[in-house]
Amino acid sequence: MAIDLLNHKLDRAFDHIDAAGRGVVDREDLLGLGARILVGFGESPTSVTGSALVDGFDRVWAELSAALGRDEDVDMSREDFALAMTAAFVKGDRYAPVFGPAAAAVAGLCDRGGDGYAGPEEFRTLLAAFGTGHDDADAAFDRLDTTGRGVLTVDELVRAARDFYTGEDPEAPGNWLFGPL
Repeated sequence: MAIDLLNHKLDRAFDHIDAAGRGVVDREDLLGLGARILVGFGESPTSVTGSALVDGFDRVWAELSAALGRDEDVDMSREDFALAMTAAFVKGDRYAPVFGPAAAAVAGLCDRGGDGYAGPEEFRTLLAAFGTGHDDADAAFDRLDTTGRGVLTVDELVRAARDFYTGEDPEAPGNWLFGPL
């Protein structure tokens, strides 16, 4: 059950990157996701925040490629992606030094007020870049807002990302990061 859940989430993650529906992804597809996020927030890729996201996504792609023993310019199939994510970030030790900072860079963009919080509008903007509709984004926000405050902390978003991309607990709030599974 837990492995099926993780595989389902990794399939969804692949679809977030494969916006063109080619059935394979490459570094440019991942950077394209980053560009959609940055455009949504009106952030330049050369700003401090934008550079952190771009650099983070580059490092994630490098780790995925390394986990497969491949050059960074080679396409990955859905199966390759799941194998690489599992090897590098689920079972491997690369989440904290590589994926975590990329997730923090993304979550930081949601903190438009600089107060450590993201509201529903910022969350919708983020999820739109991943192809998630407003209704699913609102449902996800409600599930992640476990305190009922009407805001999410940047730390809660980072933990939700870890739950989503590496977690096997079917009850983890982060499973709802992109809406219902």
